[in-house]
Amino acid sequence: MSITLTSKQRAYLKGLASNEKPLFSIGKSNLTPEITNAVAEAFANREIIKVNILKSTADEQDAEGLKNIGEILAERTGAVLVCNIGRKLVLYKPFKESKDKKDKKYANRIILPK
Repeated sequence: MSITLTSKQRAYLKGLASNEKPLFSIGKSNLTPEITNAVAEAFANREIIKVNILKSTADEQDAEGLKNIGEILAERTGAVLVCNIGRKLVLYKPFKESKDKKDKKYANRIILPK
């Protein structure tokens, strides 16, 4: 599943994520399978996830390395990297279409601008 976002959509998602607190922190052990699985499971209940990368992260201290972590995490979870600001990553993965219109997730899904 390949998601492509326009710059307008990225800006919209970035604005939504600005009020969110990071759900996960990546530390010394870097990007472990446990963190990847936890992020993938969190996408079952939300479409935007904010991740904090701690300064103690092993080998990714420069901006390019931090973006690399975001791209790897997005690839492994089937999401898209919306942006990375400093040590914060914003990931987006839309809910799958639900046939049940009364599903709470369906009612709270994010409608992206065109």
